[in-house]
Amino acid sequence: MQTLTYMIYLLAAVLFILGLKKLSSPKTARRGNQLSMLGMFLAVVITLFDKQILDFSHIILGMVIGAAIGAISARKVEMTAMPQMVAIFNGFGGGASALVAFSEYEVLRLQGPTELNVLLTVVLSVLIGSVTFTGSLIAFSKLQGIMRGAPIVYGMQKAVNFLLLALSLGVGVGMAFNPTLGATLLLAIVILSAVLGVLLVIPIGGADMPVVIALLNSYSGLAAASTGFVLHNNMLIISGALVGASGLILTNIMCKAMNRSLGNVLFAGVGTDDGGGVTHEASEEKQVTDYTSEDAAMILESAQSVIIVPGYGLAVAQAQHILQEMAMLMEERGAKVRYAIHPVAGRMPGHMNVLLAEANVSYDLLSEMDEINDDFQSTDVALVIGANDVINPAARYKKDSPLYGMPILNVDKARSVMIVKRSLGVGFAGEANELFYDPKTMMVFGDAKKVVTELVHTLKG
Repeated sequence: MQTLTYMIYLLAAVLFILGLKKLSSPKTARRGNQLSMLGMFLAVVITLFDKQILDFSHIILGMVIGAAIGAISARKVEMTAMPQMVAIFNGFGGGASALVAFSEYEVLRLQGPTELNVLLTVVLSVLIGSVTFTGSLIAFSKLQGIMRGAPIVYGMQKAVNFLLLALSLGVGVGMAFNPTLGATLLLAIVILSAVLGVLLVIPIGGADMPVVIALLNSYSGLAAASTGFVLHNNMLIISGALVGASGLILTNIMCKAMNRSLGNVLFAGVGTDDGGGVTHEASEEKQVTDYTSEDAAMILESAQSVIIVPGYGLAVAQAQHILQEMAMLMEERGAKVRYAIHPVAGRMPGHMNVLLAEANVSYDLLSEMDEINDDFQSTDVALVIGANDVINPAARYKKDSPLYGMPILNVDKARSVMIVKRSLGVGFAGEANELFYDPKTMMVFGDAKKVVTELVHTLKG
């Protein structure tokens, strides 16, 4: 029986790895999810039988409640709210790891002195899990608009965070020398690390949310892996390590996409509330070329090549379906239409890819920034729907800008630029976009869905 258990654990681990591999491409992501789900199902089932649990009533009840919440969330949560859902799920994962490690320590403490290596993993699991839980709640609150999205900073913030971390680790060391107060000291670690999680995320603004979500995802994996050592469960160690490592890799990719270090993301306090700032009406010192939907449709009718650049404004307006209808109309007229995807477009890594896939946009039409950037200069029209920071030329030369050095889409190199946006407001980084005032830029003001719908009606007419 033990051999069969190890074989199923190995199979589950292989399925996890294959699933993670297939998640690297939109074409195979669905299959990757299915493989990972199968691996987790096998791991859970064999663990329950391996531990010889006598009463499954609480487990079944938990599974029913959890499955119901998951099913309802999957059907009800809008694609625009997907970053919030990922953030809250990260938090639940970290919180679950902390609770399991805490309860297991209580069991081990009753059995006698706890070994130092086990004590270390308990402390790490509780610390990382609690930080992940409260940090994810703050990220969720910022993304959901429950609290302001702009950085919340105060004096001595870094020193306070370092002190909380040092105190948490110091209390962990105290547990080794005073086992009788172990539970009380562990509870103190929970409280200290929970406060630390809040203080670590509040100074991070909207511009850096993709990095924060990836990092919190990594934290949840590390917490799970630490709990796996506490429980002596190899499957939990493997799956947690995979999540932790992939999360760190994704965090690094996001940082490179913005040409910023992780330290700069965590401590620089970049970002505004919601991309608000200078409004269309208030901008009098510079002139923009303001087009109507009918004017824009005439330009698109004659274009032979169009690159569409989607941004968070597209997601907010839920305009992906009508945009795809417009793209198909232009293709029927003989135009070459493609989508340019910036790595940090939206508020979550891969957010735009998922959003467009929901509208049945062919994966072959989605191009990453490095693949398509050189093609803008030979493109008739670059059509921007709700994007801002990822097309801002200030990233190339303005050294005092928070965007400086971030690779951007070369929208300004296209023969004509058309930008659909509610106003001239700044992006999440708080930097005004000079592209709006370029003579070859045509601004079409309004809600993305409403404007694109008008474009479709004009093109059809």
